[in-house]
Amino acid sequence: MTAKTLVRYEEKGPVALLTLDDPPANTYTHEMMRQLDDAIIRARFSDDVHVIVITGSGEKFFSAGANIQMLSEVTSGFKYCFCLHANETLNRLEHTPKLTIAALNGHTVGGGLEIAMAADIRIARQGAGKVGLPEVNLGVLPGTGGTQRLGRLVGKSRAIEMMATGDMFDFERAEHFGIVNQVWATETHAEFMDKIMEYAGRFAPPHMASKAIGAIKRAVQTGVEIPFETALAVERELQQQLFQSEDAREGLNAYVEKRKPQFKGR
Repeated sequence: MTAKTLVRYEEKGPVALLTLDDPPANTYTHEMMRQLDDAIIRARFSDDVHVIVITGSGEKFFSAGANIQMLSEVTSGFKYCFCLHANETLNRLEHTPKLTIAALNGHTVGGGLEIAMAADIRIARQGAGKVGLPEVNLGVLPGTGGTQRLGRLVGKSRAIEMMATGDMFDFERAEHFGIVNQVWATETHAEFMDKIMEYAGRFAPPHMASKAIGAIKRAVQTGVEIPFETALAVERELQQQLFQSEDAREGLNAYVEKRKPQFKGR
């Protein structure tokens, strides 16, 4: 029996589009998280992919988080391993040296917001939904990196308040707090996704040096978690790798020759 596809993987030029697909709310089970893990690794290893976009199917939900029915039926040991694997999956996304964009097409709550916060950039469709971490209402905490990533995005005090109240708020307020990078007004969901793919493509060759963008991401994601002097050492090593790349030679030569560089992502 063929397993149900819960995460659709599509390569659209230089962009890998990963779609969480389990209507109506795109809640994730262990099976979905395993498919997301596989999709992240597939995009990481693809030489043709320079940017990763994650979104939800339909127009109402990016994701409403973990499937509560599933969690109510499994053992405490399974729940622990489920959270552990989800953490490992989102860490893999965060450490993949390719720019990752979360396209928030609808409600992004609970574990859905935790997935989105593991992306580098979050762009939401205006009026499409709300965000929040309401796990306290179930007697638990946000257990897929939510307590840690939200605290790093908005500061400890505000993060504690948001999670302790379990409040939900619109994308504009999320942008104000720094949870969402941009909120786009579009007439249709299709228009929003077209705009997302166009935006993602700007970070790919030949327009941009995607190898350098990947190194910037690695320097920031790793550097902010370690001592400053050690982070500077990581930055220097990544810079040295870039100095040896084709794109760096092209960028420097193009500057001297007063022409637009044509990057290859190598």
